[in-house]
Amino acid sequence: TELKQQLIAKGMWSQYLEVAIGPDAEVFTKAPTLSSVGWGDQVGIRRDSAWNNPEPEIVLLVNSGGQVVGATLGNDVNLRDFEGRSALLLGKGKDNNASASIGPFVRIFDEHFDMSSVRKARVSLRVTGNDGFEFSAESSMELMTRDPLDLVSQTSGANHQYPDGFALYLGSLIAPTQDRAEPGKGFTHSPGDLVTVASAQLGSLVNQVTWADEAPPWQFGISALMSNLARRNLLG
Repeated sequence: TELKQQLIAKGMWSQYLEVAIGPDAEVFTKAPTLSSVGWGDQVGIRRDSAWNNPEPEIVLLVNSGGQVVGATLGNDVNLRDFEGRSALLLGKGKDNNASASIGPFVRIFDEHFDMSSVRKARVSLRVTGNDGFEFSAESSMELMTRDPLDLVSQTSGANHQYPDGFALYLGSLIAPTQDRAEPGKGFTHSPGDLVTVASAQLGSLVNQVTWADEAPPWQFGISALMSNLARRNLLG
């Protein structure tokens, strides 16, 4: 509280600092059920976004009781210009067609891989473009300000439940800032970018960037799933 007041007095406070050092974590719905994409699929950015980036993250798989059962990798594709203009535009900046990538597999917790492995994991990002652009970076989960189980407890509990479980992206310390098109303009995606998120114990998640309106449309929802299961006599 004292640090916050000092930053406010100096005009240095922002909504991002609130969720970084305040009591409440930034937890939001990234993608509706069944709308995420996997390894080798395209990931989408909006045509009306001029500043966007990948976010390489470890993703926890949590069951209906709030227990973490495994982990995988994710790319939380982010439209920084939309989100930065207003917190009320977070949904538009985060939830778009093919904007949530996850994979390449789920590693179930056992005696060789558990929550301590997640806490110590290193995550890398590599972006290569058709224009010859290249970017690579690596970060450690040990540097994250919030413990993964704190994020789980703030996501699911007495106030909010997920009867089918959920996949929880844990956040990223990597945000490309390297100039690309023009000096001083920083990084933004271009269609055709190849994005690789990797970690030694979770493999590599690889996707290619396209426009969100050109990515395969999301058409397989809950009703389609139920129909599919019924046709295969897998219900009841």
